[in-house]
Amino acid sequence: MTAMISEVAAPPHPLERARGGDHAAFAEIVADHESMVFSIAYHFFNDRDRAQEIAQDAFLKLYRNLDSIESPEHLTHWLRQVTTRSCIDITRRSRLRAVSIDEVMELEASSKPSDPLLGRKLRALVAGLPETQRVILTLRYQEDLDPSDICGIVGLPVNTVKSHLHRALQSLRKKLGDQ
Repeated sequence: MTAMISEVAAPPHPLERARGGDHAAFAEIVADHESMVFSIAYHFFNDRDRAQEIAQDAFLKLYRNLDSIESPEHLTHWLRQVTTRSCIDITRRSRLRAVSIDEVMELEASSKPSDPLLGRKLRALVAGLPETQRVILTLRYQEDLDPSDICGIVGLPVNTVKSHLHRALQSLRKKLGDQ
């Protein structure tokens, strides 16, 4: 008598199940990625309401485009790209260039910054950067992405991403030094 080894197939990824109409699987995708999407939008605008609207819109777009998502990695990349483009589009439509320091909400962090006034000033200065520099800075330091990953999200060559990052940091250093 030979022993039969039964292989148990791994359950399909939530992406595959969501494509098949499984709403619980789509909810799982949202739960897995909502903090990333919200974080990008929040750190771009420093506005919770606007970040929630952008996140909601990103997931609505995802739902409508589930069939075009190729893999879980593509899903993450796609959500980052849609979120950053939405931030830039909203900025361009509203001609919002800077946020008043009085309007900047405090970030809820697990540890308090050593100098809350410096953190507030830095957020205001970041909000005053051109939108491309702001989104690249957010993706680099908030999402901890490498320039090679960022270039695919913003649709720019890697050296251009590095240049924008360098100019943004130089501008912030200069502005912090001037004050």
